[in-house]
Amino acid sequence: MLTQQYALGCDFGTESVRLVLLGRDDGRTVGMATSNYRHGVIDRNLPGGGEPLAADYAFQHPGDWLESLGIACKSAIAGAGIEPEEIAGIGVAFTSCTMLPCRRDGTPLCLADGLARVPFAWPKLWKHHGATAQAQRITRIARERREPWLARYGGTIGVEWFFPKILETLEKDPRIYESAQVWLEAGDWLVWQLVSGPFPKCSADDLVRSTCQAGYKAMWQREGGFPSPEFFAAVHPKLRDVVAEKMPGRFAAPGTRAGRLTEGAARLLGLAADTPVATATIDAHAGVPGAGVADDDTLVMVLGTSSCHMLNSKTERLAPGIAGVVADGILPGSFGYETGQASVGDALAWVARTVNIPHQELNVLAAKLPPGSGGVLAIDWLNGCRTPLMDGHLSGGFIGITLGTRPEQLYRAMIEATSMGVRWIRDTLVKSEVPIRAYVASGGLGAKSPLLMQIYADVLNAPITLASTDQPVAVGAAILGNLAAEESVDHDFVHRTVGAMTGVVGSAVRYAPDTKSAAKYDELYALYRSLTDSPTWEIMHKLRAL
Repeated sequence: MLTQQYALGCDFGTESVRLVLLGRDDGRTVGMATSNYRHGVIDRNLPGGGEPLAADYAFQHPGDWLESLGIACKSAIAGAGIEPEEIAGIGVAFTSCTMLPCRRDGTPLCLADGLARVPFAWPKLWKHHGATAQAQRITRIARERREPWLARYGGTIGVEWFFPKILETLEKDPRIYESAQVWLEAGDWLVWQLVSGPFPKCSADDLVRSTCQAGYKAMWQREGGFPSPEFFAAVHPKLRDVVAEKMPGRFAAPGTRAGRLTEGAARLLGLAADTPVATATIDAHAGVPGAGVADDDTLVMVLGTSSCHMLNSKTERLAPGIAGVVADGILPGSFGYETGQASVGDALAWVARTVNIPHQELNVLAAKLPPGSGGVLAIDWLNGCRTPLMDGHLSGGFIGITLGTRPEQLYRAMIEATSMGVRWIRDTLVKSEVPIRAYVASGGLGAKSPLLMQIYADVLNAPITLASTDQPVAVGAAILGNLAAEESVDHDFVHRTVGAMTGVVGSAVRYAPDTKSAAKYDELYALYRSLTDSPTWEIMHKLRAL
């Protein structure tokens, strides 16, 4: 009988799925694979044809998730030279809030007969921003009713979240809302396919919903559950019973066992049937244990297309603009805080694409510039502002441009702007008496750009440790898969597992702040904050309305 000595971590990102195979006892990487989604981000036209999509729309093809997972999984196992039976558990991390309507047998509505050309039948990607008005209404009504749960989300419901997207569908395409038998997060859907399907063989009785996804993106709390039917009715009469009628399933925390791999899913992935599968988690949240962080008061910055900044703390404070504070939301035994920025890697990619110069060349040129990018200052809201303003309808910009402005000035200015956005988040938490004693960065963006990491350290005026793995989300998912292989776990076991599975990677890189640069950035930060006040919001809102 083969020893089950490996854990499989699956990181479902915006463009691809990334997998790692790790040793359960030592975290040694024995296999890795990546598979791009065939349809990528669907933001121009649907695969089935039809009219061009609105500018704020962003969808994905659910078939891509299963297809790419199967390709990557078989590739990782073949590359590792191991047998499928040696894998003890599977962990799944997914972008959030990416969500979809489907039938009770697991079939996404976009793959049902006659609905391929209907936009709202498709999964809405996390960065789908079509529900701005709906998010504003949910927030307004919650404030008017003095809903106690609102304070856990900084007083504002985000445009990227679960119920604004449901309400958007109800108002813009009631037929799809009525046709949806199940609304759920994509991460929960994927796990459902593994432990009950794949569709159309799923049973709603087997559906397991992640407390992480629900707690941070769907206004769910361990005590009290979702908001009341009366609240939903105040938002829209037809939403009164949305939870009871369209959201079946039980709740479980990340790292707990959602079920075991079905025969059909095992054939799709090239794995052994009955392999334990962990409850899904949000991708960025998996990056906390994946970065080797199990202690409180360390701000973990997962830097990627967007950025998510998370913190475990023994302190519960309801800070303005946070995306959520959830008990056991990231790891057991602590309050998990989530904050974030809606565009970081995306914003830098936009600059590189616009000036038609590769990132690597822009980094070299931008490193020769002084703090302040030679007199250019940027606002980094190219996809809205997540924390602390929770406003997806804001936009970005540059100030200080002249006829002599060079491309690298724009690039460095955008890096500086994203770093100042992090400082604003830090200041918001500290002002609310949430302690921050250390900083860890993870994700591909930090590993690829030492310049970005140095600027972040200078702007924060604090040392930053770069996680020693360039796949923290996939590593974190593997850790959760390892936990799911156990019948039960406690707080100490979680900490030991995180330490064991992240402690063998090469020594971490540490960026210390430069004193002179940090002083200069204090001045520039004051200018940045003067540009990000309410008059600027009003101008941006008016421009977007033209």
